[in-house]
Amino acid sequence: QVQLVESGGGLVQPGGSLRLSCAASGNYFSINDMVWYRQAPGKERELVAGITSGGRTNYAASVKGRFTISRDNAENTVYLRMNSLKPEDTAVYFCNVGYDDYDGGYLEVWGQGMLVTVSS
Repeated sequence: QVQLVESGGGLVQPGGSLRLSCAASGNYFSINDMVWYRQAPGKERELVAGITSGGRTNYAASVKGRFTISRDNAENTVYLRMNSLKPEDTAVYFCNVGYDDYDGGYLEVWGQGMLVTVSS
């Protein structure tokens, strides 16, 4: 099994920056896609950004050019650098990691979520 530890959420003013981190640990064969989602109050959870094990990235249109996803494969950690934050970026941010276990199965695990509040 894989456990995720998220960090970096908090309160920031509009136009400010934050960096979220999500570290994976546990018993697994390999870590595959690492993805950030968010859920704003009263809205459905949405994909923010994802990165494959090979480093290929994808972004939601609403964050493209402002957010950057990266990963450190040696540390099994994914980051989300968020710049030029807007009030509409306020949400609970979740890390999602796909991994292969030693039995040949593909599993996914979710982090506990972190609140990011963009407000003056």
